[in-house]
Amino acid sequence: MVVIWSKDTCAYCDMAKRLLNQNGLAFEEKKIGHDYTKEDLLKQIPNARTVPQIIIDDKVIGGYNELKNYLSKGN
Repeated sequence: MVVIWSKDTCAYCDMAKRLLNQNGLAFEEKKIGHDYTKEDLLKQIPNARTVPQIIIDDKVIGGYNELKNYLSKGN
């Protein structure tokens, strides 16, 4: 299960979603400002300071660069 916290007009969010799609990973998007708030994000990831925030199998991966590293290691 992959969850990505994102927001509108976030280039790194768009790149992360594209990378997940390229790797055949389906994901649930939680978009701040639509159905979710920043407070909702901080309840799940208290140390989050930026978006995107990506969670894979209940493990917080981090942002776009961390996702790239995670996927390049074949996890």
